[in-house]
Amino acid sequence: MAKRNALGRGLGALIDDANMVNDPSSSIIHVEIDKIDANPFQPRTEFDDDTLLELATSIQELGLIQPITLRRVAGGRFQIIAGERRFRASQVAGLESVPCWIREIHDDQMLEMALVENIQRENLTAIEVALSYQRLIDECRYTQEVLSDKVGKKRATISNYLRLLKLPAVIQKALQQRQMSMGHARAIINIEDEDFQIELFHQIVTEGLSVRKVEEIVRNYNHGEMITSSDEKKSKETRNPFPQEFASLEDHLRSFFDTSVNFRMNNKGKGKIVIPFDDPKELERIISILDQTKN
Repeated sequence: MAKRNALGRGLGALIDDANMVNDPSSSIIHVEIDKIDANPFQPRTEFDDDTLLELATSIQELGLIQPITLRRVAGGRFQIIAGERRFRASQVAGLESVPCWIREIHDDQMLEMALVENIQRENLTAIEVALSYQRLIDECRYTQEVLSDKVGKKRATISNYLRLLKLPAVIQKALQQRQMSMGHARAIINIEDEDFQIELFHQIVTEGLSVRKVEEIVRNYNHGEMITSSDEKKSKETRNPFPQEFASLEDHLRSFFDTSVNFRMNNKGKGKIVIPFDDPKELERIISILDQTKN
C-alpha cells in the first residue's frame, strides 16, 4: 500500500494537472525576474530574512533547482502561483531570470492553490494556518468537511485552528510572532473572560509558563478557583483543588469527543460538564457521537 502523504492531499486535490508542477518532463522556460509579480492571493504575511538569505546563498552556488510555477497575465507579465519564497531568494541572489513552469488557471483556483500550498508548509505560524483555513471557507465557500478532505487534516484539527481567530488581537499577534505556542493558545481559548485571557497571556510571556501549567491555571479558573502562578506563595489550606480523578476524566472526554471539554464545580461539589461547539455542524458531530454510545 502506498504511503500516505503526511502533509495532506495538497495541490493534487485542487486541479487535475497539479501534479505536473513537479514533473521534470514538463516544459520549462526562463522568465525575466522583472516580469514576474507576486501572488495577490498569497496568505503568508512574513518571510524570514535569515532563511531567505540562506536560500539565496544556495541559489548563487547551485542555481534554482526547483522551478517557480507561474501563470500568464495581461501585458506580457506573469504571476506567481507557487514558489514565492524561491522567487524572493532569487531576487536577493541577483538572478536576472528564473526557470518556470507556466500554468493556465483561474483566480479561484489560484487562491485555492496558494492557500493550500501554504497550509502544507511546516514553518507557518498557527495564525497563518487559521487565516488560510478561514479564507478557504469564506472565499472558496468550503465547508469544514470539504476543507478537511482538501488538506488531509481532521475536521477537529481545522476547528481548533479556526477557534484561534476568536482570541484577542494581542494574543493573535503573539502567536504570529511566535511568542507563545499553539498549545498555550488552545488552553487560553477555553476561558470566556477576555480580560483574564489577556492577563494570562502576559503571564505566559513574562514568566515563561509551560503549556501544562497554563492548562492547570485554566482548569482551576473554570472551576471557580482564581489560581495563577503568583498564587503558589499562598497556603495550600486556602485552596480547594479540583479532584485529580475528575481532571483525568476531563482529559478522557476531550479525547473521546475530539474537542475541548470543561468541568465546572463550585466549593459545594455542584457543577456541570461543558462541551463547546463552533457551529451547527460541530454540534451535529458531537450529538452523533453521543447517539453511537446508545448502541
